[in-house]
Amino acid sequence: MKKFAISMLFAGTTLLMADGAAAYAKCVACHGANGETAAMGKSAIITGQDAAKTIEQLNGYKAGTLNVHGMGGVMKGQVASYDEATIKAVAEYIAAMK
Repeated sequence: MKKFAISMLFAGTTLLMADGAAAYAKCVACHGANGETAAMGKSAIITGQDAAKTIEQLNGYKAGTLNVHGMGGVMKGQVASYDEATIKAVAEYIAAMK
């Protein structure tokens, strides 16, 4: 039973990362495959950024309350379809980038 629980935990983490990678695909054009690009020459490099910070930022963009470097409108459109689970998955995917 213990091995089963551990394998399910690992599988859940792997699926979350896969979902994060899939959702991050729409970010690649501006942020780069590994978050290594300053989006439109304006944003910070996001590679390895703390997941909590990313969640806060994505929620702010989605709500329309965050407009860093004038990118609020663009980012609001990008994250409009993300639900809470997707935002968390993307944030954890970004945090794991190296």
